[in-house]
Amino acid sequence: MIELEGVPELIDPVMVAAFEGWNDAGDAASGAVAHLDREWKGEVFAALDAEDYYDFQVNRPTVWLDNGVRKITWPTTRLSVVRIGGAKPRDLVLVRGIEPSMRWRSFCNEILGFAHELGVEMVVILGALLGDTPHTRPVPVSGVTSDADLARTMDLEETKYEGPTGIVGILQEACTHAGVPAVSLWAAVPHYVSQPPNPKATLALLNRLEDLIDIRIPLGELPEDARAWQLGVDQLAAEDSEVAEYVQTLEEARDTADLPEASGDAIAREFERYLRRRDPAAGPETATDTGSYFRDLSGGRPQPKAKPDDAADQDGPAEGEAEADGAGDGDGDGDGETP
Repeated sequence: MIELEGVPELIDPVMVAAFEGWNDAGDAASGAVAHLDREWKGEVFAALDAEDYYDFQVNRPTVWLDNGVRKITWPTTRLSVVRIGGAKPRDLVLVRGIEPSMRWRSFCNEILGFAHELGVEMVVILGALLGDTPHTRPVPVSGVTSDADLARTMDLEETKYEGPTGIVGILQEACTHAGVPAVSLWAAVPHYVSQPPNPKATLALLNRLEDLIDIRIPLGELPEDARAWQLGVDQLAAEDSEVAEYVQTLEEARDTADLPEASGDAIAREFERYLRRRDPAAGPETATDTGSYFRDLSGGRPQPKAKPDDAADQDGPAEGEAEADGAGDGDGDGDGETP
């Protein structure tokens, strides 16, 4: 039985989760939850026992000094709560951690135990994978669910993916079997520029989350960070003719695929987002430079970012090959194949 002390009664709570590792290309998903936690000053109320779920030879603890006293931070998953004010206040339960090394079913059951105790109405899990998408175009974000009714009512894709999966896929299925509405939002990150951070993909996930649960997220410096990131990649691409040619090929494929997609729904979403952004309380934003580098373009199919312990598995079929199908088809729409 999970007992929560000091957590107030929540208003229409939605749980938003992201996990570092295989499901988090460019740290885009974990970066999105970190942004929410930072902007709304989330208060941590629970942390899972690291001994139960993590291999410390894979995810090592860190030692640091606090006023001369040595302390240890253990890799784990933490839960915090934030309250969104305004005319229609609501609460978010933020789950942020590292993909567990073991006992995934127990891990998901513990997360669902918190969701049940807090009265969570829906779980939104953020993920990011590497794909054949150009950095110069809007980041494709696919919204998928295993719930056919939820897919119809929220204009989502009903996932038909089969193959290896990560903790995002496992947690979504656990929610479905427990009767908790669950949605996964997946951003496609250009596989040729995969070094984190990727603020453009993080921004795209937050924009889609806004649309999904009808809230306004303060973006702070993130839009300028995204523009600085793209400018930096533009400059690097201009210095390498092979990369520039490859990016142009991706752009042509993407534009051809997107041509029929100048839909009224897409225009309506952008207009609704514009109206939310007209809030005069939104402060000025300043640019922050970010770094990046290119991956080998001849490396075959794009794969989700591997954890350090995945290196030993590279001789056989990479599990990311199957899971990245949705983003690797060139159009970035997911085609329902996102895990």
